[in-house]
Amino acid sequence: MALIVHKYGGTSMGSPERIKNVAKRVAKWHNAGHQVVVVPSAMSGETNRLLGLAKEITGTPDPRELDMLAATGEQASVALLSMALQAINQPAVSYTGWQVAVKTDSAHTKARIRSIDDAKVRRDLDAGKVVIITGFQGVDDHGNITTLGRGGSDTSAVAVAAALGAAECLIYTDVDGVYTTDPRVVSEARRLNTVTFEEMLEMASLGSKILQIRSVEFAGNYRMPTRVLSSLTDPLMPLEEEMASGTLISFEEDTKMEQATITGIAFSRDEAKITVVAVPDRPGIAYQILGAVADANIEVDMIIQNQSMDGKTDFTFTVPRGEYDKTMSVLDDKVKVLVNSGKIIGDSKVSKVSVVGVGMRSHVGIASQMFRTLSEEGINIQLISTSEIKISVLIDEKYMELAVRALHKAFGLENA
Repeated sequence: MALIVHKYGGTSMGSPERIKNVAKRVAKWHNAGHQVVVVPSAMSGETNRLLGLAKEITGTPDPRELDMLAATGEQASVALLSMALQAINQPAVSYTGWQVAVKTDSAHTKARIRSIDDAKVRRDLDAGKVVIITGFQGVDDHGNITTLGRGGSDTSAVAVAAALGAAECLIYTDVDGVYTTDPRVVSEARRLNTVTFEEMLEMASLGSKILQIRSVEFAGNYRMPTRVLSSLTDPLMPLEEEMASGTLISFEEDTKMEQATITGIAFSRDEAKITVVAVPDRPGIAYQILGAVADANIEVDMIIQNQSMDGKTDFTFTVPRGEYDKTMSVLDDKVKVLVNSGKIIGDSKVSKVSVVGVGMRSHVGIASQMFRTLSEEGINIQLISTSEIKISVLIDEKYMELAVRALHKAFGLENA
């Protein structure tokens, strides 16, 4: 049989009863002859609780100490799951990231994995044990505990699967797969049986919260088949039925791209638009504006520069809504002086809607159909950005759900 990595999110580990259900599911896979490694998140709400405690102590906690604190949530999870497995006579052992060891760089609170020592894990697997490893964390070259950033347990699981050469990485969550769009917005949204790494990466970057972006990048880079499926089903359901459930994130050559021009509609409410008006149209202006924003550690998304008129142009870009005030402050302090612009316009009530699909490579007319659909609904497009498999538009926030529903219907995504 195969070596399989399971990852369970905070909701799946949210109570003693749910942890017991996870244990039953894991034992089922082991009893079927598979070697199983489990990477759980902290119990639901625990990381927020710990970070809240830090903020009560100080408004500017040291990043190293934050990592020491936040890592304890996953440590509790692995120990409890190991106990639950042992209670049903399934041999199991738990490890922290530094015990394995999962080696990372030293960027506290946002570390990146460099290597994983698989020797200890393989010995335990060969001895018939389930191995449980903390997600979200590792250790740097100086022996300091590090964390990978929020959602980092997904990345940990995929990295462990790649290091062990697992047959598949199963991401168990509180949804039963990846949908054509959010079912809370479009009730006719359909669960996808397969999606490519490229499509999933675009959807994750565009607002889909199913998987953390870095985990999808890792899975694609190491060609690790990854399946998203629900942990809230019967843990003792037949293994064959469970293996066929959820959504498999795989490779483009394994999908039937001729049958699906568009895979899904992604959206993000977390957007703000900023325009620096009448900047000089000369080399280096974009760098002067965006360099100042980047120096403030603010991520920029969509960018457009208007055609020059009388040597002046308008420069527009988007940032996360939570960074809007900070960005405006940076522009007021630095950019007005740098580019001699007296006017900066901002709008924090915009949303981004995107159509995604590898089928765009072999089909024409996607953009025109998208724009026609939005026009028929009276929705004005403020910005447009594209990639080979994605078209994104920025629109007024109040039209976002209407746009998602209209596009979902226009591209026939409700049809199996």
